[in-house]
Amino acid sequence: MTEVDVVVIGAGLAGLGAATALRQAGARAVVLEAAGRIGGRAHTTCPPELGGVWFDHGAVWLHAAERNPLVPIAETTGETLLRSDELRQERTFVEDRPATTAELAAYDTAWDRFSAAAVPLLAPGQPDPPLAAVARCLPDDPWAPTVEAWEGPVICAVDADRFSLRDWHVNQLTGSNLVPEGGIGAFVSRRLGTGLDIRLNTQVSRLHWDTPGGGVAAETPSGTVQARAAVITVSTGVLAAGTIRFDPALPAAVQDCIAALPMGLAVKVVLRATGQDRLDLPLHCSLDRKVGRSGEPFMPFQCWPFGRDYVQGWIGGSTAWELARAGEAAAVDFALGEVRRLFGSRVDRLFAGGARLVTHWDADPLIRGAYAYALPGHADARARLAEPLADGRLVFAGEACHVGLAGTLAGAWITGRKAAGHAMQAACR
Repeated sequence: MTEVDVVVIGAGLAGLGAATALRQAGARAVVLEAAGRIGGRAHTTCPPELGGVWFDHGAVWLHAAERNPLVPIAETTGETLLRSDELRQERTFVEDRPATTAELAAYDTAWDRFSAAAVPLLAPGQPDPPLAAVARCLPDDPWAPTVEAWEGPVICAVDADRFSLRDWHVNQLTGSNLVPEGGIGAFVSRRLGTGLDIRLNTQVSRLHWDTPGGGVAAETPSGTVQARAAVITVSTGVLAAGTIRFDPALPAAVQDCIAALPMGLAVKVVLRATGQDRLDLPLHCSLDRKVGRSGEPFMPFQCWPFGRDYVQGWIGGSTAWELARAGEAAAVDFALGEVRRLFGSRVDRLFAGGARLVTHWDADPLIRGAYAYALPGHADARARLAEPLADGRLVFAGEACHVGLAGTLAGAWITGRKAAGHAMQAACR
């Protein structure tokens, strides 16, 4: 039996943010993490398939750097932050050729046209439609499906017809994107877990949150942790799966919020070159193409990142789930086909016999996807899920709970720290 002021469940960014805030406030806190590492979806390895270079399987960037609280932490601890937007060059294709100057100009302004078309749909009193409603308002704009593909499955990991336009609108990312040298997961491991009481490989099976005396009790295979309050930071996918049993059961309103915030999925597919051909692309190049119709599967690429010898494709939404179910070979074939449609048969020669790597966040029972999105009509579910229960004895946190930086490490960190404040107030009563 362990007794603390606050028990934190999950050592992703929200859990680490909560535990850091609790330590700074002088509270006794313990973090229970089911995995064998901290960081959650911030995970860096040096896979042999890629020659041992660092590779981020999940999160990559410190988004919205100008308002991201993780940036000053990285700066004050001496991390080297790479300015991704300045390093990257961009190439866009129309069918099998590079876009013309006129086409690029039309593409560049398409984002403003898309945002402008969304404004009437977001007017007070209007229902909350799916993001796909915007492109339907632009039937004569040849670039609207491409913007939709970026804003839906690529950025938000969900098809545009399946998630809330209002949720998309309030969570649009602006500002710089920074990359900690060596990988963002490695940065989290180095800098954000120091001095915290974190119990790895300790899965919570049941949480009693209305115990005698007004406390909580977290049951694990190693024993029970008793506390005055609990901060829950696992993904909505884990919550929906019932991996943690709550006693008493969560209120129906909370369960409705969890159901309204399902997990999207993004799959990364890496193709390592075996030849010297670089497809006439610059090093560290972002590659995309014009999408022909709304809902068309779309995989943009990072080509030769940091001068490396591979291309990395990213696909989200229903196609990502389909490829995950079909297996790695299907995901690799899809990625090869996407590059081949732009560069022809030289792709097969370039990547013949090369290593491949495919990410599997769908198959991780401790995550169950990439990050949460709000269903149409449920843009308020994030804020409602973050509301404390039982006078602060039970508080949920994570990227799914942030309004403005949903789906980001910064959003998770901020909600963790806010949840810690509620838990501290409960612990002091």
